[in-house]
Amino acid sequence: MRLVLLAALLASAAPVLAHEAAAPAAQSKPVPREELLKPPADAAHYVVVSEAGQHGNQWRWQLPDGRTAYRWSQELRGWITEMDQVTSFGPDGTIAALTIRGVTMSGDAAEEYRVANGRATWKTATDAGEAPAGGWYIPAGGVGIANAPMIDALAAAGDAGLNFLPGGKGRMTFGPTQVIQGPGGPRTVQLAFISGILPSPLPVWLDENKRYFADISFISVIPAGYEGALKQLRDTQEKATADAVAGIARRFLTPAAKAPVLFDNVRLFDADNGAFLADRAVLARDGKIAAIGAAGSLKVPAGTRTIDGRGKTLVPGIWDSHLHIGDDWDVLSNMANGITSFRSPGTNFDRAVEATKRRADHSLLMGEPFISVIIDRKDPLAAQGAEVVSSADEAIAAVRRVKDAGLWGVKFYTSMNPAWIAPAAAEAHRLGLHVHGHVPAGMKPSEAVAAGYDELTHLNFVVMESMPREVIDKANTRMRMEGPARYFKDVDLDAPVMAGFVADLAKRKTIVDPTIVIFEGMLTQDGGKPQPAYAPYMGIISPVLERSVFTASGYPLVEGLTRDDYRKSYAKMVDLVSRMHKAGVPIVAGTDGWGIELIRELEIYRQAGFTPAEAIRSATIIPARIVGADKRTGSIAVGKEADMVLVDGDPSIDLGALRRVVTVVSDGYVMDADELRKAAGYSGRPK
Repeated sequence: MRLVLLAALLASAAPVLAHEAAAPAAQSKPVPREELLKPPADAAHYVVVSEAGQHGNQWRWQLPDGRTAYRWSQELRGWITEMDQVTSFGPDGTIAALTIRGVTMSGDAAEEYRVANGRATWKTATDAGEAPAGGWYIPAGGVGIANAPMIDALAAAGDAGLNFLPGGKGRMTFGPTQVIQGPGGPRTVQLAFISGILPSPLPVWLDENKRYFADISFISVIPAGYEGALKQLRDTQEKATADAVAGIARRFLTPAAKAPVLFDNVRLFDADNGAFLADRAVLARDGKIAAIGAAGSLKVPAGTRTIDGRGKTLVPGIWDSHLHIGDDWDVLSNMANGITSFRSPGTNFDRAVEATKRRADHSLLMGEPFISVIIDRKDPLAAQGAEVVSSADEAIAAVRRVKDAGLWGVKFYTSMNPAWIAPAAAEAHRLGLHVHGHVPAGMKPSEAVAAGYDELTHLNFVVMESMPREVIDKANTRMRMEGPARYFKDVDLDAPVMAGFVADLAKRKTIVDPTIVIFEGMLTQDGGKPQPAYAPYMGIISPVLERSVFTASGYPLVEGLTRDDYRKSYAKMVDLVSRMHKAGVPIVAGTDGWGIELIRELEIYRQAGFTPAEAIRSATIIPARIVGADKRTGSIAVGKEADMVLVDGDPSIDLGALRRVVTVVSDGYVMDADELRKAAGYSGRPK
């Protein structure tokens, strides 16, 4: 999550937190685009870009009264951001007032901040609050480049740092420089890292005068004309991050950490048989499970470390079946939360190869990845980071490149030509690759399965079977969310369309990766209080995230519908998961988030009728079987790799115990979870 993503998250729909504890505002109507400020011809111009191309623009200029104006215009696969921001600054350089207007992917962007009589007050659609003035206000939303004055102030503040409002404190450290080329000739820019905003250091690029220059990430903001420097800056930034995290990896992946370890007096989850076994002992040695027996019964070699597991449960290492490889800090956080293996359904070739290589040489502390590459048609609505193709032959060639890179699968996306799926899937299967993905616009999920999908990704694409044709035909736009939100509440799951489809999925053993936790957040939440997935992490990650993501409102209401209508569609989704499970459709647990949402995914499965054991199996042995790794991992059995997690409590009666990770064992390395969390930027254990 970089600054533009932070702004996008803080201004739109991703998971970000809010702890000011005001009642959510009534549903508001955003200021329409035609009433927003229009940048003059001489406004400073930045572009919003990714490897897939340009997605939008941001501008900055001065108003006649001395205030600073900003404008953001963007379309990202059908989701619109149109907003403006006007900021005035006090004598000390901090924000004295700001007004944000317009629309983001989450709805109304409206936000107000004022300083008067020594008090700062703020109000958004989901929170309001006040505090003594004197800190630098970080808005819940706003235009990304409007954060530049704060970045400039951090660069000038040195070790003293800056106090933030609503809370926290930030500091900046400086990294390497690069000479880049642009319309004005060569420029020297410098990488810097900000602490105190996100759990991990937030990278940003400064110009020759140590003032904001650009934000480089999966989606980047950079001055117009300097897009050609994107890869150069990203490579430098990723190397600096890798060097920092490599030092952390060396602290944990030591020979001493791989010494023999005995977990005694534990409750053991036997994932192969779906059973919880009381009073067990497990010995790991040389990276493998060496012995399992009754508590107190195992003889251990000299020098064995013993961990008393009374009141605790030993489970196999957890799998997130839908976790895109983030930056190095993100994967460290995943390990801290017990995720020792994961499937990354959409990672570009360069990142996939270098991350896998660095994990192997112990310079990256990351769970074992099983990586797919996204293949999409060349189109303005193509997925960011995808291999884009223009014909069936090019799709087949892309599949072969995935195989040649040694990766695990291909993920087709929503702008693919449906006619290209069958030949490309056939080639993938010939090469031994897994085929999964979003369902292309114009194609029903049953047709995608018939064309060769081994797995449907995201529950809304299963729901798409019951949607009207106008929704199916626009599934590569926001209609893939708005159609199910609007119509699914009225779908009869017992009628032939869905009942027959579920039966066919079960017969074919087509896998479903529901990521239903996404839809809980999008469809059921009014904002103003922590979303269920994030409530256990309040107070231990980042006050900025707490304010802007974890308590964010859900998906904007479609005209004519209420939040209760959305909730009814979500309840029908939970019912669908229940029916698929009862029918025997293989289900794997994934988040498409930060990984911290995974246990909530399992809790929703419990609501859908899974037993606790069945829910845990969806995040352990079942994904291991799907990727073909179940002979060596996915369960705790003699001879298998030592991938285990010790948690505080009894997940047979409380799946939330899986959040309370005490010890992580990955490839036989025994790591203290509290220390891992601290290294990843957490200030304590989840509740």
